[in-house]
Amino acid sequence: MAKIVKWLLYIIFMVFGGLLGYSISEYTSEFFSIGLTSGGMIANTLAMIVLGIFLGYILAPLFAWLIVKIIDKLAKMLQSIPVQEVLMGAIGLLFGLILAFFINLALQTVSFSSIPVIGAYLGPLCAIMITLFFGTFGAYCGSRVVFIHSFKRMLSAGVQGHYISQRLILLDTSVIIDGRISAVRDSGFLDGILMVPRFVLQELQTLADSDNNLKRNRGRRGLDLLSNMRKNHEIEVTDRDYDDKGVDAKLIRMALDMRACLCTTDFNLAKVAMVQGVTVLNINQLTNALRPVVIAGELLDVTIIKEGKEAGQGVGYLDDGTMIVVEEGRRYVGETVKAEITSVMQTAAGRMFFARYRPNTAN
Repeated sequence: MAKIVKWLLYIIFMVFGGLLGYSISEYTSEFFSIGLTSGGMIANTLAMIVLGIFLGYILAPLFAWLIVKIIDKLAKMLQSIPVQEVLMGAIGLLFGLILAFFINLALQTVSFSSIPVIGAYLGPLCAIMITLFFGTFGAYCGSRVVFIHSFKRMLSAGVQGHYISQRLILLDTSVIIDGRISAVRDSGFLDGILMVPRFVLQELQTLADSDNNLKRNRGRRGLDLLSNMRKNHEIEVTDRDYDDKGVDAKLIRMALDMRACLCTTDFNLAKVAMVQGVTVLNINQLTNALRPVVIAGELLDVTIIKEGKEAGQGVGYLDDGTMIVVEEGRRYVGETVKAEITSVMQTAAGRMFFARYRPNTAN
């Protein structure tokens, strides 16, 4: 492709250079007509044509390199954009140019020449600016329409525009592997359009193909979860990609570009995303918020599961998975006892309760 463009530019520039040399010789012939014979005039014309061809031959590689660079950059940019977005962007560009054409027709009735100094240039300038504005605006709106709403959804929504009000929710690898998002979605507390980028699927596939058993099982569980959710819910897979390094950076860039929410369980990713203005839906925060409020002095039934780190301690768990450390509970491993809450500790992983065994109220 590059060779074809290069040779075409060689031909175009050499022909254009020859024609330009001939035009210059015709324009300057009156200055050289005195004292030159007809043979000299022909020689002058041929010399200017050869000079023009030579200059075209010299300039062709420079322009060929520049054009090939621009084409390569555009090709790489288009490869990272879904085909539907490119198609709708082209349609939007066409409609924008048509609208600009009719506006420019209306502007021709305006007499800009009556304006002093700049009147002769104001009309063409307005026409160029209107064409650029409406062409760019049409391409942008067209690409955004297909980016946010698929063709199927656009047809099913009809005139009601039901899907316009729905929010976009990007899923990252951690929340897919976590698995709780399926239950949250089923409960109705996570409304919106779930979207999974192709590069997240690639990361899940890499985990599923890992030699490490733990990583392989997590990756396969995530892929199975997506497969089941796609059967029951509307989950879209987008091919949009970015040059940013790392999945986290791409997710943040996509969330900003799409004005979407980012659903994750990754604490660090959530913090970085919030700093950059992305709305984050953290499943861990939701879980902590839904845990029952337990205050000091409250009595609870606790099943001691295992021994604690300190002497005499027993460890149990509440129904929501919150760990509770019971003083003097080590000897009751495997039994359910009454425990009085003494303090609550908030950690990065959630809350942890400390309690004291109450022998007088034991079952």
